[in-house]
Amino acid sequence: MDGARFLLDGHVVSTGEQPCTMTVLEYLREVAHRTGTKEGCAEGDCGACTVVLGKLSTDGRRIDYRAINSCIRFLPTIDGHELVTVESLRCADGTPHPVQQAMVDEHGSQCGFCTPGFVMSLFALYLNRPQATREQVLEALSGNLCRCTGYRPIIAAGCRMHGYPAPAHWSRSAPEDAARRAALRTLKRRRPLRLPGFLAPRTLDELASAFAQEPGALLLAGGTDVGLLVTKQLRELPTILYIGAVGELHALRNSATGIEIGAAVSLTDAWDALVEAYPPLLELAQRFGSPPVRNSGTLCGNLATGSPIGDATPVLMALGAELELRRGAEVRRVPLERFYLGYQRKDLQAGEFIVSVRVPPPRADEWVGAYKLSKRFDQDISAVCAAFVVRVVDGQILSARLAFGGMAAVVARAVRTERALIGTEWSEASIVRASAHLAEDFTPLSDLRGSSAFRLEGARNLLRRFYAEHAQGGVATRTFHALAAVPSA
Repeated sequence: MDGARFLLDGHVVSTGEQPCTMTVLEYLREVAHRTGTKEGCAEGDCGACTVVLGKLSTDGRRIDYRAINSCIRFLPTIDGHELVTVESLRCADGTPHPVQQAMVDEHGSQCGFCTPGFVMSLFALYLNRPQATREQVLEALSGNLCRCTGYRPIIAAGCRMHGYPAPAHWSRSAPEDAARRAALRTLKRRRPLRLPGFLAPRTLDELASAFAQEPGALLLAGGTDVGLLVTKQLRELPTILYIGAVGELHALRNSATGIEIGAAVSLTDAWDALVEAYPPLLELAQRFGSPPVRNSGTLCGNLATGSPIGDATPVLMALGAELELRRGAEVRRVPLERFYLGYQRKDLQAGEFIVSVRVPPPRADEWVGAYKLSKRFDQDISAVCAAFVVRVVDGQILSARLAFGGMAAVVARAVRTERALIGTEWSEASIVRASAHLAEDFTPLSDLRGSSAFRLEGARNLLRRFYAEHAQGGVATRTFHALAAVPSA
C-alpha cells in the first residue's frame, strides 16, 4: 500500500501506511523531518503551520496554489496535490526567494517562530497576484498571529516582495509550469484511494453507495472542524468517507435559478460567488475564518456542522437557500431554515448527506445586509451574526427575512420581528418598533463571548444599522461596503 501520493519539490512522495488521521503537519515534522513548518495552536488559528497546496485545474491549464493550515489537514486528503513548504522556496544555489529576501530586508521577524507561516501566506499571495496592495497583504496575513507584534515590517515585506527580480525557482509563472502540471497528471487515480479507516470515492454514486452501506461513517470535507476532534479532543474517529475526490461535488454553477454550490466547493470559491451576486456580503466573507481556513473548509461543511454560531448559515437562511440531500438513489430538497431541528440535530436520515446548496438569485427590489459582532475583527467566533433581506417598494416593506446566529440553540429566523415589519413603511420608527419583538423571538444565552443582554441589544442595533445604511435607497450601503473591503491595520 503506497498511501497518499503527492508532489514535493518535484518528486512524487508516497506516504506509506501512515494513520489516516495523521495531519500534514505531523507528517512533515515527524516523518519527513521538515521542521520549518511549526506547530502553535493545532487548531488552525495561529498560522504557524501554514503551507501551500497546489491543485491542477479542471481543464489542466494551470495549478491553483493556496495557503492552508497543515495542523488540521489529514494527510490522505492531499493525495494528488503538490505540497510546498518553507524549505521548498530556496533556490538550488541557496538564494532566498523574493518573499524571504523581503522579510530579511524589512527585518520582518522577531523571535522567528511564526515567520515560516507568514512567509508561506505571502508566498501564496506572490503566486496569485502580479503586484500586492497593502490591503491584499493584510487580508493574506489575517490567519497568521505574531505574539511579538512585529506586523509593520512583515506588512512592508509583503508590499515589497514583488519588486525583486523573478527567481529561477518558484516564479509567478509556476501555476502554468508544464513540468509541474504533467507531474500532477500522473498522480490522478482511476480507483478510489482506500486506506485502513479511510475511503475517498471518485463519483457521487460511489459516495452514496459507500455511505448507505456504512451510515455510521464520518463524512470529511475540508477538515477545519473535524481536524480538531483529533488534535484537541484526541478522539478515535470512525471510518472516514472523504468527499474531496468526488468531482460532481466541486460543481459551482450560476444560472437563472440561482447559485448551486457543491458540497466540496471551498469557502473561498463559495464566498467569491456569493459576493459577486450579493456585494453587501463582502465584509462578512472577509471576516469568515481566515484565507487558510477558507481555502480548506467548505460552505456545505459549515452548514452540515449545524453550529448555532456558523456565520454562513444566517446569510443563506435569510436569502432563502435550499439544500439538496441524497440517500442512496433518493434525492430530496429541504429549505435551510427547516434543516435544523434543535441543537446539533439536523433533518438527515442515516446514510443521507448534503449534495449542494442552492441560493436564489438577487432581486432588484431587495436590500441585503450581513453583520457580525465579535471580539476580534478577523478570524473570531461571533457573539451575534445577523443577515437581513428586506423587499421595499414605494416606501413600504413587502417582505422581510431576518436570520440570527448566536441567539439560540440553532440559527433561526426572527419570525415575530418579521411580521411586525411587513406592511409598514420603511422608516426608523418602524424598525425601532419591530426590533422590540426580538425579545419574543430569542432568549439568548450568556457566555464568554457576550451576555444575554448584550446579544439582544446588539441584535437590535444591527437591525437599526441595516436601516441606516439603506435609508437613502442603498447609497449608504455601497459606500460602506467599499470601505469595508479595506481591512484596518
